[in-house]
Amino acid sequence: MPMSAEGTTKTRAGTVTFGLIGFLFLVELVSGILQGYYVPLISDLVKYLGIRDADYNWFEAAQLLVSALVVPVLAKLGDMFGHKRILLASTVVTAIATWVLAFSGNFTLYLIAFAFQGFYVVWLPLEVALIFDRGRRTGRGPSETRRAAALLVVALEAGAIIGALLGGRVFGWTGHDVTLTLMIPAIAVTLVFFAILFGVPESTPLPGRTLDVAGFSLLAIGLLLITSGLTFLRLNGPGAWWVYLLILAGIAVFVPFARYELKQRDPAIDLRVLKQPNMWPVQLTAALIGISLLGAQAPLSAYAGTARSNGYGLGLDSADRSTLIGVYLISMIVGALLFPLVSRRLSPRIALIIAAFLVAIGYLLFVPFHLLTVEVFINMSIAGLGSGALVGAMPAAAAAAAPRGQTGIAAALTNTTKTIGGSFASAVFGIVLAMGLLTAVSGTASSLAGYLTVWIICGVGALVAAVMLFFVPKLAFADVAEPASSQSLV
Repeated sequence: MPMSAEGTTKTRAGTVTFGLIGFLFLVELVSGILQGYYVPLISDLVKYLGIRDADYNWFEAAQLLVSALVVPVLAKLGDMFGHKRILLASTVVTAIATWVLAFSGNFTLYLIAFAFQGFYVVWLPLEVALIFDRGRRTGRGPSETRRAAALLVVALEAGAIIGALLGGRVFGWTGHDVTLTLMIPAIAVTLVFFAILFGVPESTPLPGRTLDVAGFSLLAIGLLLITSGLTFLRLNGPGAWWVYLLILAGIAVFVPFARYELKQRDPAIDLRVLKQPNMWPVQLTAALIGISLLGAQAPLSAYAGTARSNGYGLGLDSADRSTLIGVYLISMIVGALLFPLVSRRLSPRIALIIAAFLVAIGYLLFVPFHLLTVEVFINMSIAGLGSGALVGAMPAAAAAAAPRGQTGIAAALTNTTKTIGGSFASAVFGIVLAMGLLTAVSGTASSLAGYLTVWIICGVGALVAAVMLFFVPKLAFADVAEPASSQSLV
């Protein structure tokens, strides 16, 4: 009996199926849980480990550093040996680290485990590359990847909400048993390994690839110096002169790195691809959006919890602040779902520009409108729509702009540049707000000026990103001519 057109599409090699997206949806759901689960437990973990509140910053800094270093290498390995294989390997490392967290009872072990848990950051770039690899064979790789990436962002943000809701509650249900509480995310990561193993097909790598060890070593040294300098700047303040030397040294490393890479047949980072008009604006956008996406959330939470007696702030309790964060995450979900629809109606380039403008508008609205709770909710929702669209759109756009065999590293670079942007923002915002603490009660102008500075930097950064995206060719990220019989299931 002949198969139906739909059945043929489902079985044709290379199509992007609902089953594939379903399994990857589970992966990103767990990724979100990892990002949200530990946040409500911070004060309890501080007591459990016998450390100070400020010491918890070292855990986040270490994870940020490890992820910035390993993501480009893992993504390139995915391009070389298959994205599923490296996705499995990174999941194993994440699972082991998460289990160690559950049984670690001291600062050092927890620090090491939390740092290596950062391997999960490579999941989304690898998933995007895997989806694009399969969609490319039908001629609809860009559009299928955008739709799939939107669903993955939904899973990511939904997981973050679930994790934030579960963390504190599980701690109560277990009678404040830290080990049992921290076993929940470890179990989730372990189960995800089997979901990938049995449910995700492998991509098709190009043969004859080599790993540019020297190039990646130079890249790692540069990133290590820059991100370490920014982290120490945030932790030690602007008076620590030596942190500027670290940052400058890191920037200087990229001079010999660029010269070396341009001579390589198979470089770690193909700078010729990176300078193309459909690639560099996307990578720059990732860095500029990282300012608000990774750097502004803590200041916004602090502002929402600041007592109105200071002359600013919303005076919200922890429950209401959680609601504010929840609204932001929901708006990100909506933005992620709208992006492929706008891309199809207008164009991917226009959709990216609109998303960047939404982030800019949302944060710049804080300047005149920040005294009422409803104003803050509206501003956060607008910014969330743009941010949610860009989280999945940036790696998908980078993958579409990259030549075959470089989709993984291109998608991963959006994460690396986003991390650098977020690290820069965290350092600068921490200094700006700390300077305002001196006059928080006796005179509110300085403290309010600090928050205004944060919002202006976020808004202007997104505005610059929107302008840079106008340099992208009008037909960039569009599907190539596709076979007439091909169909999409995403």
